[in-house]
Amino acid sequence: MTFQDSIRTVVMQKYMDFSGRAPRSEFWWWVLAYVIGAIIVSFVPVLPVIYALALFLPTLAVGWRRMQDIGKPGWYFLIPSIYNLIVRLIGPRTEMPMDPETGMPMQMPGFGALAFGGLLGIVGLIIAVVFLFWLVRPGQPETNEYGPPPVR
Repeated sequence: MTFQDSIRTVVMQKYMDFSGRAPRSEFWWWVLAYVIGAIIVSFVPVLPVIYALALFLPTLAVGWRRMQDIGKPGWYFLIPSIYNLIVRLIGPRTEMPMDPETGMPMQMPGFGALAFGGLLGIVGLIIAVVFLFWLVRPGQPETNEYGPPPVR
């Protein structure tokens, strides 16, 4: 699958299709297209949010199908996003009140907060490595519970 084929498949043909399987080429060409687009729109205020919202479902769908191509449940693709949301909600805060006279933090975070933040970072790194390993693997060559192998 070529770069253009991937964009056409993800956006035009399978925008919200969570069934079946997606080959590595479809997924990684889409990731490249998404990143290039994100860089381009990043220079205009508000446009990155609109871009991310518009492409959320097709990105989720192609990731979902990619997981199914390697024999994993598609919902596994949600794990990094859910973890990121949890970290943002319960993770240690980095903003600290600043002393207006010195410009220095008025209070440094305690060791517990630093250790917790470090632990969250390590868990996030492990999740990222596992998912990278899964997403670069070849799909299962035979028909699996999610359907026949995609045309590569």
